[in-house]
Amino acid sequence: MPIKIDDDLPARSVLENEHIFVMTQTRALSQDIHPLKIVILNLMPLKIETETQILRRLSNTPLQLEITLLKTTTHNAVHVPGDHMLSFYQTFDEIKSENFDGMIITGAPVELMEYEEVEYWEELCRIMKWSREHVHSTFHICWGAQAGLYYHYGIPKYILKEKLSGVYRHHLIDNRPRLFRGFDDVFYVPHSRNTEVRAEDISKVPDLRIMAVSEEAGVYVVGSRDNSQFFVMGHSEYDKDTLKREYLRDQKRGLNPHIPQHYFPDDDPAREPVMTWAAHSEWIFSNWINYYVYQTTPYELKNGVFIPAD
Repeated sequence: MPIKIDDDLPARSVLENEHIFVMTQTRALSQDIHPLKIVILNLMPLKIETETQILRRLSNTPLQLEITLLKTTTHNAVHVPGDHMLSFYQTFDEIKSENFDGMIITGAPVELMEYEEVEYWEELCRIMKWSREHVHSTFHICWGAQAGLYYHYGIPKYILKEKLSGVYRHHLIDNRPRLFRGFDDVFYVPHSRNTEVRAEDISKVPDLRIMAVSEEAGVYVVGSRDNSQFFVMGHSEYDKDTLKREYLRDQKRGLNPHIPQHYFPDDDPAREPVMTWAAHSEWIFSNWINYYVYQTTPYELKNGVFIPAD
């Protein structure tokens, strides 16, 4: 799919080198095509890396996407140049009058804090409340998924005895939802987190359904029954070496991390990891875009805009 992004966004050159069709704003202006409007609230510290990972995963359908990158104003990013944030990111106040076909809320390294202690929690709550009326379908990732479940449904999180890090085997509770079209009976997903949500809490909420799980990693995908919200606990967007870099980073910090499970061959960090989740990561994002954004978004052809539900 052509992904419509700013001409100078660093992800552009990376994606073009991978033969991914990236459409710049300049070229898009010359075409009379309705792109799907996708807003990405990027809460990860390494924003350029996360932008590139997610845009790569959104590139596997023939649809044209117009990407808006969103930042919080109550927390300033410190691991990315300030001019990058000024050039490519917008604030909630700048976009709150708009409607979007889809939204992605990323994870964040704040999971050991209580939600209300997070610097930007109140702002995030405003954004999540706004999303119910201004976004057709929202895809939450890792801490963003836990935060969404807590805000929308009161689902608590629990601190794990030790960090969950590795690539885990998963299976579907029900293979009928179109989010999983093309999936194998078992599939693999990276996880990197210190907290979890539990099936017994989710099962008490009639509006939610658990869609995929792992015996080792627990609940993986939760969906609202109207398909307006998906909560994905893992990091299917991760690159092959992301867990390796996290492991080496934590080693350097003296945290004595466990070797990521089922990741390095023979659990040997000196060997290169094997990527076992590439197909799954492509399917889950493209299925979400196709079946829960493109094919169901209320769209007024005359004015070329998404019309939110009353």
